Amino acid sequence: MKTKDIRLFMAGTASILFLTGCNDWLDPKPLSFYTPENTYNTYSGLKTGTDMLNRDVRYFDYYPTSFSADPCILSEYFFSDMAVNGRTDTGNAPVDLTNDITPSASLTGNNSQINNYWTYLYKGIKDANTLLTRSETAEFESEEQRKEIEGLACFHRAFRYYRLVHQYGDVPFIVNEVAEPRYDFYTTKREAILRRLKSDLETTAPYLSNDVNIGQVTQAAAYHLLAKIDLALGEFDSAIDACNKVIGDGVHELMRNRFGVDASDATKNVIWDLHRPDNKHLPENKEVLYLVLDDYDQTDARSATGLEIMRQVLPMYSATTSGMKTPNGKVAFVDNNETKNPYLKEYGRGICTLRQTWYATHMIWENDPDVDTDMRHAKGNWMKMEYLTYNNPALETEDPEYFNQPLQKYDNNGNLLMNDTIRAWCEWPHYKVFVEDQKANNWRGGWADWYIFRLAETYLLRAEAYIWKGEQGLAANDINEVRGRAGARLISSNEATISMILDERARELFYEEPRKCELTRIAYIYAQTGQADDKGRTYSMDNFSEENFFYNRIMDVTDFYNKGVKNNYGLEYTMQPYHVLWPIAEEAIASNVQGHINQNYGYDGYENNVTPLDGPNE
Repeated sequence: MKTKDIRLFMAGTASILFLTGCNDWLDPKPLSFYTPENTYNTYSGLKTGTDMLNRDVRYFDYYPTSFSADPCILSEYFFSDMAVNGRTDTGNAPVDLTNDITPSASLTGNNSQINNYWTYLYKGIKDANTLLTRSETAEFESEEQRKEIEGLACFHRAFRYYRLVHQYGDVPFIVNEVAEPRYDFYTTKREAILRRLKSDLETTAPYLSNDVNIGQVTQAAAYHLLAKIDLALGEFDSAIDACNKVIGDGVHELMRNRFGVDASDATKNVIWDLHRPDNKHLPENKEVLYLVLDDYDQTDARSATGLEIMRQVLPMYSATTSGMKTPNGKVAFVDNNETKNPYLKEYGRGICTLRQTWYATHMIWENDPDVDTDMRHAKGNWMKMEYLTYNNPALETEDPEYFNQPLQKYDNNGNLLMNDTIRAWCEWPHYKVFVEDQKANNWRGGWADWYIFRLAETYLLRAEAYIWKGEQGLAANDINEVRGRAGARLISSNEATISMILDERARELFYEEPRKCELTRIAYIYAQTGQADDKGRTYSMDNFSEENFFYNRIMDVTDFYNKGVKNNYGLEYTMQPYHVLWPIAEEAIASNVQGHINQNYGYDGYENNVTPLDGPNE
């Protein structure tokens, strides 16, 4: 089946899956006659269900569900060292996390996506459990078909639970079909959940194949996820073994040579090629382990609005509200007109919801920009405000001194030349976020496939496992595979630290990795092992939410949460150690009247916690 056919097939099956509402997070609500009883009884019906699980991956992370909505992935970055919420024109932006992030708060939509993650992830778990249950009695032409369905369903369940236990910690663990409303769930220990996920993937990953249609789950993706789970459990040898199965599978490799749509453009490089939307699904792209499909030309298969990634990441340079002026006080840009401001089409029009930190835009790039060989930070791939020039056509006569001259942040007297530096002045990875908008005069970032897992991260996962084991030389070799492909300086073994891993992940996996989850996972490892971090600090599970690596890391490198910074609305950026785990919505706990869902430390309701289960809810 060709890529186009797969997209149409996935789209045509959308109506057969039943959805859950925000309030009843595991309440099945059939929307048509396509029920599990008459659909999930054959291989083709069950396979349709797994295709829709792939489709749903789009929406709980990278793609807005409606025009101008914030995608969920932004919340992963707001609770990290890499970014803060840059919306300075509203009082409900998640900025003052201490006061904004509570169990009773409205943590949906543009106020945060914390509660939406809970709903979306449990919906997928419910659907995966239904597939597993129904596969036991369905008709198959071969045992291989049954095993394939089991492998795909186990992957999707594990994929979602991996996120939940690093967003919320201990959560209800459900492994059977929920066929009617239930209100009797209990919290299960995070470690018990991870151990079951590990067992499931070890059993079912061999059932999957790497020879699959674009957009489908590969065997390599399953082993990649298993490596993450092994790391979370502190089982580093097992993590290395899982990574070896991906790196050495003879199918996947880092893309080191030019390929795809711009391969003949000598001004570009392989990093640019790797992230072109049209190149991600090409058969010659051997780096991709798992991606989600989104094609503007396939009306029934595309996402609601596209990625809108340029809107989220780019500075709000063009809008008049930014107040961007020349040193002589003249308006710098024309907004919403790509003829008078070609930057709109060339780079996009941002509102800087995801405002990157100094750590992300400067600290991780060690060398002088003029001699830096890292292609991820090279001019053309990486954008700085100074690369833009004052291009308002009116300036040619009104302010010819500065027309077509580089932007300035301050005038010669040290006065700011804009109203809001949080939104209007920051750098960004052009190669990563540039997605041409298929709609005219929008410049938000259009429809495009997106990486979920790729081989570069597998190398970094294996490197991390080596570091935990004290094998820095082997870790440096793996880190250098990624850095060498990017043309960056190769590191020595004594530079191979967890901080270096996090820095390299920041350089390589921006807007791909769920940054908060990975920081929380590493915080758990430090607390579980008692190993000292790079600054000599040690941690314990006994007071995990009071003293942890997650919080210390962010305080070490950020320039917002640790500096008393206030935005133009007067809100101060704040964060607490207990934000290592998100609150579980008060409504989810209160509606579970026949059971007990625990609240996380630091949030109202924690005092009512009971001992969590050691296994799944039955």
